[in-house]
Amino acid sequence: MDLQKKPADRPARPDPEGCLVVALRLPVRIVAFVLVVPVRMAWDALVVAGRLLRDAVLWPCGRALLWLGEVLVVRPLGWLWRYGVVPVARALAWLVRVLVVVPLVWLHAHVVVPVARALAWLAHWLIVVPARRLLEWVLVPVGRAIGWVLYWTGRILFVLPALFLHRWVLVPVGRVLLVVGREIRDALGHAWRIAGHVSLAVGRFLGALLRWTLVEPARWVYRTVLTPVGHVVRDAVLRPAARAARAVGRTARQALSAVGESARQARADVRRLFLGGPGAPRGRETVGRREPSARGARTLGSSTTALTKD
Repeated sequence: MDLQKKPADRPARPDPEGCLVVALRLPVRIVAFVLVVPVRMAWDALVVAGRLLRDAVLWPCGRALLWLGEVLVVRPLGWLWRYGVVPVARALAWLVRVLVVVPLVWLHAHVVVPVARALAWLAHWLIVVPARRLLEWVLVPVGRAIGWVLYWTGRILFVLPALFLHRWVLVPVGRVLLVVGREIRDALGHAWRIAGHVSLAVGRFLGALLRWTLVEPARWVYRTVLTPVGHVVRDAVLRPAARAARAVGRTARQALSAVGESARQARADVRRLFLGGPGAPRGRETVGRREPSARGARTLGSSTTALTKD
């Protein structure tokens, strides 16, 4: 439990602004004021004039025009429709019904229907029945006879010769060709297998010859000559050169980091000078990256130089 009273939080102070920001803000506000104020005044004047025109002119004129339209157009048209168009339309409908519809219904019932029935009876007995008899007793037998003639003609002229050719010519020739092809296939298979054995023996001989003339001497030279020489070059030349290169690179990185820190600090100071921004923190000391901290302090047995530090 905390018995001490915590101090009240102070309101955050705005960040200081640079002289360049203030110098640019004032002319911009003046130009905006000069351009916006006349436009706003003109807009307000147009709004007031429009409202006055609507209330004093448009609404009264509209009401007067509506009254005139109702008196001069709507009421006369309603009277004309009720007392003129509707009676005339009813009279015309009665005349059409009496003069057109009733005669047409009578004509259809007493003239058109009997005539149509008579014509249908005549067409049935004079056209349909003879056509059916002609189809059953003439056309169907003639078609069957023509089909029978064509069937046997095609069978004699095409089917029987094709069957004879297939049975007595193509089948024997195909069997002979099948036997010849099978023998050729077997001969080629035996020759291919024998050639494979010969090729395998020749390949093994060439492989052994290359091994004992090239591979084994090269392996002996690598193992007895090149490997010891490489070990000597690695231990005497490459490793010392690598250690020296690492030491030089470490020193160069430290120097470049110090230069970069100085450049960033200078850029931050210039930005605060012209544009404003948060100041440097107070109450604690800034510690440079190149200075050792308390954990890395020098001792009698330690080495912190760039060339000896590993």
